[in-house]
Amino acid sequence: MSEQDAAGRADGADTVLQRAQAWLAQDPDGETRTELRALIEAAESGDAAAEAELADRFSTRLAFGTAGLRGALGAGTNRMNRVLVAQAAAGLAAYVREQAGLEPVGATSPDAAPTLAEDAASEPDVVVAPAEAGTETAAEADAPAPAETDAPAEAEPADAGAADAESTDADSADAESDSEVDKAAGEATPDSEVTEAAAAPSEPTAPELTEAPSEDALAAEGPEVPGILDDAPIVVIGYDGRRNSDVFARDSAEIFAGAGLRAILLPRLLPTPVLAFAVRHFGAAAGVMVTASHNPPDDNGYKVYLGGADDGSQIVPPADGEIAAHIDGVAAVGDIGTIPRSLGFETATEEVVDAYVAATAAVAPAPEGAQGLTWVYTAMHGVGWQTFARILEAAGYPEPVPVTAQLEPDGAFPTVAFPNPEEPGAMDLSFEAAREAGAELVIANDPDADRLAVAIPDEHADGGWRRLSGNEIGLLLGWRAARLVAETGDPSGASLACSLVSSPGLQTIAEHYGLGFHATLTGFKWISRAPGIAFGFEEALGYLVNPETVRDKDGISAAVAILGMVGEARGRGATLGDLLGEFDELFGAFASDQVSIRVDDVSQIGRIMAALRERHPDSVAGVAVDRIDDLTNGFDDLPPGDVLRLWLADGSRVIVRPSGTEPKLKLYLDVRGDSRDDAATRIAALADGARALLADYGG
Repeated sequence: MSEQDAAGRADGADTVLQRAQAWLAQDPDGETRTELRALIEAAESGDAAAEAELADRFSTRLAFGTAGLRGALGAGTNRMNRVLVAQAAAGLAAYVREQAGLEPVGATSPDAAPTLAEDAASEPDVVVAPAEAGTETAAEADAPAPAETDAPAEAEPADAGAADAESTDADSADAESDSEVDKAAGEATPDSEVTEAAAAPSEPTAPELTEAPSEDALAAEGPEVPGILDDAPIVVIGYDGRRNSDVFARDSAEIFAGAGLRAILLPRLLPTPVLAFAVRHFGAAAGVMVTASHNPPDDNGYKVYLGGADDGSQIVPPADGEIAAHIDGVAAVGDIGTIPRSLGFETATEEVVDAYVAATAAVAPAPEGAQGLTWVYTAMHGVGWQTFARILEAAGYPEPVPVTAQLEPDGAFPTVAFPNPEEPGAMDLSFEAAREAGAELVIANDPDADRLAVAIPDEHADGGWRRLSGNEIGLLLGWRAARLVAETGDPSGASLACSLVSSPGLQTIAEHYGLGFHATLTGFKWISRAPGIAFGFEEALGYLVNPETVRDKDGISAAVAILGMVGEARGRGATLGDLLGEFDELFGAFASDQVSIRVDDVSQIGRIMAALRERHPDSVAGVAVDRIDDLTNGFDDLPPGDVLRLWLADGSRVIVRPSGTEPKLKLYLDVRGDSRDDAATRIAALADGARALLADYGG
């Protein structure tokens, strides 16, 4: 290495170390401070591995996009932590105020008025914001104080604790009893008497729906915190049982309230669909769900919904970019201690959960044929069970045989390598329970219960059970939705929608029943916005069956709809497998598959896509290519995307797109056959052809 290269490397290392030291000075979390301090000390001593780890954590920033934030927990700008979440909450608050025509609070200005943190820092016995005594969880209060940092005491907020991994849920949480909340969240969900202190006394506009802030903490609010008016924009916050989810939610509620917004924290761990429901239920301007869905245990995330014209859907451009710009403005100040906080948030009562339960039970009240159904359910260590159990009782379905080892929230996901029902082995315990019980059906939710997996007995499958694909479930539910529209009203104006990589069979259903059809870019942020939507799905186990209630995928309402179909089929002596056969007879046999390559150099993906655009393939698997749709600049009603769609002469389809979350190039394959066996033969041949295509174009 030349002297010039060595000097450049040293300068880069110094820059990273400076960023890390600055981060350390503002981090309110004892666990991440201790973790970062050890890395800094190792890097300063010349440890190359520590230098590389610091570079990974601080050379870039975890990007905020349409999916919000999601990443591994830990200290640094490229990790999920309390500093990043505080910046995100303040940025979102600024966006909500801006959209409402309100003046900026000034939290991002270095010249802002003294904050709660600064006021408290002037008195040695007062814990400074953002780690006020009221923000401390029970576990943190009992934990030993972490070692002191080398940074000046006045530059570092006092520790609010690390929020141990004892928040034991899986992903959009649903601990539905007081005792479960205490166990799963470490009593981190604030009690109404402790958590709610208004910046200015005011009655909530719907007092029966929330527990108003208490009078006791009014004196704790400084003059720099704007008053919360009755007509202030509402932001609803939900959280799951992953590590730090409760802490991130509490931080967000305090920051939203500190920005003069009416912040409503859901009462406890609840599924993601309950938060999506609550945004519309409260008429909120925005909603936040702290969850990483079915990601690995060490991940967490921050998902954002918008109310108003967005009707409770996830954010899409340009909102994501505008929120990100506000977040960057907050981060540029470099000290989250300048962000005003307030205990003036409210806690939602159980009424919001009751309303979701009632609306979801009404999706498919149990038909007579459901009586005596033997079925298995797993929550995949997540939060779906307690809410789902209440809905089953309200709708009249028999209780399932539970996979007890996976029923309660546990953010460590101890029985699965990856808490995603699509992953090999994730449903093994469910299949074991089904064999022992002689079950007819297995239903699984992912950890935050926004996805649904279904399995049926199959003598040809390993172990005698087969998980249905997302397309199979989506087409059955789409068929159900189309029949309901046709039976109950005028189908004109109603539509079915799916992501463009999902089965084309949904369009066939829509045309059969005279409904509209919309193919969208991937993600329910797009699917939920389809005009006149009666049902929407994506092949990755996501289904929207009740658009008047939740404008997002909802694995619980989808499970109720499937149980309704199974009950109706049993009433005439049929099974879910029989329904699949009946579908094939009416609409044709559709089959799907996926071929992908993982790369070490992501530029390889760009080269393959460029080559496909420059030199269109003439055929795939010996079948001529009729046409190619390039979505670079949009196509029909689809917005622009890095997607190529190949239509073959026999009606088959190949869609090529880079993965949005992994260094992968994916090819989605779909065929339509005269029978299920014919479709299986066609899809196998197309998969071989897709692999050959990748090899020919540099894969």
